[in-house]
Amino acid sequence: MTLITLVRHGQTDWNLERRIQGSTDIPLNETGRADALAAAELLSAGTHHAVYASPLVRAQETAGIIAGHLGLDAPLTTRDMREREFGEGEGMLVADYLERFTDWHSAPPGAEALEMVRDRALGALDVIARTSRRRSTPAAESIIVVTHGGVIRSLLNHASGGTLPREGDILRNGSLHRFEAAPGLLRLLEPIPA
Repeated sequence: MTLITLVRHGQTDWNLERRIQGSTDIPLNETGRADALAAAELLSAGTHHAVYASPLVRAQETAGIIAGHLGLDAPLTTRDMREREFGEGEGMLVADYLERFTDWHSAPPGAEALEMVRDRALGALDVIARTSRRRSTPAAESIIVVTHGGVIRSLLNHASGGTLPREGDILRNGSLHRFEAAPGLLRLLEPIPA
């Protein structure tokens, strides 16, 4: 068994503007660096063995801050934990996106379907769990994975049987969600309060 804590990256200027980032590589702003440090402080209450991150710079920087604060090795990159590609929706203000495409389940031209995001993220977590099991001590290994709001939402939805996140739930930048993972299994343990 592997304990996995998913961390949403810190704030970017596009988050602040309520602009869809998707696969666009936007860096953290100063608030985002503070979000990453606040997440690291929450995580410092436990023992962790490794940090992984999406290849996007906002996740990489968040993961680097967390790893540095916790005294862990530099984050490992896991491509399949990157944010949903929004195609024509990339760069749009959220209000304009919803007006044009109606809801988040619609896939604008060039966008990934939500099921594709879920499936690639589950595959990435399976690889992380398998790697963890090969090097694990008798105790469960605890892994931190820095990723994105869309990825976390798809995994919460999967692990909760479609009951989470609830309509209107906000996954704030720097938020943490803890799961138990094994190959073929993902079980939500708890969101970690801020």
